[in-house]
Amino acid sequence: IQILCNMTLFETAAMNISKCNTVHLHVTKHSSVCLQSWILVTKRTSSHKAKYEEFWQQTEAINREQLTVQDRINYDMYRFILRDKIDQIDLEAYLTPISADGGFHINFVYMRGGFQFQKEAEYERYIQVLESFYPYVNDHIALLKLGMERRKTLPKAVLNDYESYLLPHIVDTIENSYFYEPFTRMPASFSAEKQAELIARGKAAIANSVVPGYQTFKDFIVEEYRPNAADAIGISAQPDGEKFYQQRVEFYATLPMTADEIFEKGKAEVARIRADMEGIIEEVGFEGSFADFIQFLRTDEQFYPKTARQLLMEASYFAKRIDGKLPEYFNKLPRLPYGVDPVPAAIAPKYTTGRYSEGSEKDHRAGKYWVNTYKLESRPLYSLPALTLHEAVPGHHLQISLAAEMEEMPDFRRDTYLSAFGEGWALYCEYLGEEMGIYETPYQHFGRMTYEMWRACRLVVDVGIHAKGWTRQEAVDYMASNSALSLHNVNTEIDRYIGWPGQALSYKIGELKIRELRQKAEASLGDRFNIRDFHEVILQNGSVPLFILEEVVERYIEEAEECLSDSKDN
Repeated sequence: IQILCNMTLFETAAMNISKCNTVHLHVTKHSSVCLQSWILVTKRTSSHKAKYEEFWQQTEAINREQLTVQDRINYDMYRFILRDKIDQIDLEAYLTPISADGGFHINFVYMRGGFQFQKEAEYERYIQVLESFYPYVNDHIALLKLGMERRKTLPKAVLNDYESYLLPHIVDTIENSYFYEPFTRMPASFSAEKQAELIARGKAAIANSVVPGYQTFKDFIVEEYRPNAADAIGISAQPDGEKFYQQRVEFYATLPMTADEIFEKGKAEVARIRADMEGIIEEVGFEGSFADFIQFLRTDEQFYPKTARQLLMEASYFAKRIDGKLPEYFNKLPRLPYGVDPVPAAIAPKYTTGRYSEGSEKDHRAGKYWVNTYKLESRPLYSLPALTLHEAVPGHHLQISLAAEMEEMPDFRRDTYLSAFGEGWALYCEYLGEEMGIYETPYQHFGRMTYEMWRACRLVVDVGIHAKGWTRQEAVDYMASNSALSLHNVNTEIDRYIGWPGQALSYKIGELKIRELRQKAEASLGDRFNIRDFHEVILQNGSVPLFILEEVVERYIEEAEECLSDSKDN
């Protein structure tokens, strides 16, 4: 197991879980495999699959029962990830390396945030990355063209105005490029000659690689890809689509569930949460229907920030309030701090409400709680407590930063992010905010409920779109009629589900499992249940599939009960 857990650079890159639902065909951090033709694509994927299957056969020879507890987790996670990689190659998931709001072109924007720009070597490496972008674009166009040939594409419905992601980077003046900004703040320790050299090379890289790359990709999307994209919004309508969707369901749930089971669970959750929401409407004395109350929340100016600064200040206020509560609920807190920043303007228009951007102790970079300040009339203040609990603490920042500190774990464990665990934990943290006393008004409580409803609706809508033949409008209507999300957010979210089959299921499935495990622990341990210990058990292994988390918690309960029994005997 130690051989398998200490992989080479190639194997580590190959095992990296992509958050954009792609199989990346590159083996170093910033350079892609040069795809000379579609034949080479096939050869490369065949090579990857052969390597993965070789690893799989090696794990088959290991007696799992003879491993330590931690190595059993290593073993089970390794096989879970390997199985997904093999299945994705079989189902040709790599032919769609973009989604409605993500993909290689968006990841390239994120790339800039991974540099500190304190040393000449960092600028040298950054310039090399910029220079590699144009061939990187052509590599992905080759994949997308093969997808067109095999009728495996994004649906047309999510490609409207797709060029809005690309146009900000097609600049006439290099100094206006998002990627030029690091050259405006070079350290004073650099000599004037060195600064001039790096600036000249940076401008050349942007002019000759970045701008042409985005221009080429924009032209391809508009002239070739969008006109030939799928008309049906559901993945099941595409070749092998039903099989692909079931595979995505099991990967994102990390449990052996069917689409129908998830659909029914979603409807039950929607009904439960709707009853709670009706209770808030009665509490505030609103006269009118549920739909009237939702319209009131969407249109009354009292609920919306006047400026981006106001929105960021409100988010920061809740972040610090939560920080002060953390020691009551957690034994361990991460060393790495986090900040509150706006979503970068280059990606904000079609971006989600908020997101966490991972930090790094090694690179001296804090985590970032991103708040979308675009279109302020769609950013209700009453949702900020839930958003902050989810994206910052004790949600993504706490969980991801603690996992990064687990140096005793093999890299593939620390670097893996599974949505069912990570997003399930973050949604559980929204619920935990009730116990922590973070929600101050009935409207903020309703904001939490509408966020929970949002995730419950996903179970229904995602399956509806991809397995039951729903239209886009049916999905929009279902989401809009059951939650207080702004219509802008509803439409953005529906496009996300269409372009990223199955991922939206992970949030609610993960949260329900964590709450179920907590209830089991509370019932079994009674007065001996300690919330800080329970949270430590949940987080101590990093991001793991839910079937592993079940075993971990059950072991914790058994050991706690044995300790109780021994103390009674003594």
